[in-house]
Amino acid sequence: MQRERRVKVQVGKLYRFGDEQFVVDIDYQVLGEASPRFWGELIPMDYVRIADGGDYRLELDDSRKVRCNLKQRVNRAAIGIPARYVYQFVATALSE
Repeated sequence: MQRERRVKVQVGKLYRFGDEQFVVDIDYQVLGEASPRFWGELIPMDYVRIADGGDYRLELDDSRKVRCNLKQRVNRAAIGIPARYVYQFVATALSE
């Protein structure tokens, strides 16, 4: 019998890297880690289009700030409502 692995979804914030402009609140989940990097997926809470391959800063639910690159992964669309995009991220911690 194969055991199902559950991944916790957490809430964070996404900012543009450099000018620190707030972009959107996000739901995210960390899928793997190999210090000092980690990766996962995020979904914007609002219908915001995010530049694919852009350089961003995530503020995680534990107040850590990390730099990340995003790649659009899936377009989950339903008839009659705007598309919801899922983004894959690879992040590294920012030194304080």
